[in-house]
Amino acid sequence: MSYTISPTATTNTNPTTSSTSSSSGTSSTGSASSLDGDFSTFLTLLTAQIQNQDPTSPMDTTQWTNQLVQYSSVEQEIKSNTYLSTIASAAGNNMSSAVNYIGKTVAATTPTATLANGSANWTYDLGGAASKVNLTVTDSNGTVVYSGSGDTTSGSHSFSWDGTTSSGKSLTSGDYTLAVTATDASGNNISSTVGVTGTVSSVQTDSSGNLTLQVGNTAVPMSDVTSVTTAS
Repeated sequence: MSYTISPTATTNTNPTTSSTSSSSGTSSTGSASSLDGDFSTFLTLLTAQIQNQDPTSPMDTTQWTNQLVQYSSVEQEIKSNTYLSTIASAAGNNMSSAVNYIGKTVAATTPTATLANGSANWTYDLGGAASKVNLTVTDSNGTVVYSGSGDTTSGSHSFSWDGTTSSGKSLTSGDYTLAVTATDASGNNISSTVGVTGTVSSVQTDSSGNLTLQVGNTAVPMSDVTSVTTAS
């Protein structure tokens, strides 16, 4: 024989508990504390019903199922509110931190820069003196649009490209990627890194929800920043 909860079953809850539940539900309905209170009260009442059920007068199983659905719904709503609160707090804290970059000079290890107003700018660093340095610029499809020689001394260098291809064609605005290949007199490879450097003018969130810094024409992911200095 299966036993279900009777709609006439009595519970051992006292007036204080019932009053608290009613007040909590009407005065702070959308708050996490109210949901948590409702959840706890609902669980108490459900347990009391089970303990005091009347096996000789079972109720429709649909009513029992509905109570379980309500129990699950309240539980999920509490979890959702907790997650949303955590996400909102984290986003706010990250944006507050990112705003501190505005007006400062940053260096970032990103090989992609934006061509705008006839200029795309990068920096590259050579691990040693080179005999030959080749600079290659590709578009967003990976097609080589420019190739030329670069400075060969050890250390940091800057490279500004005006959007003109090796064949003399002027390209439109967009994102372009710089690759540096350096070799010594014996043809051995020399280590190199590519990035962008400039003053941060603004902070925004990209389509993926990640914070980016506007450095010149280029939006730089905050996670790519390697150094920050106060602009002169």
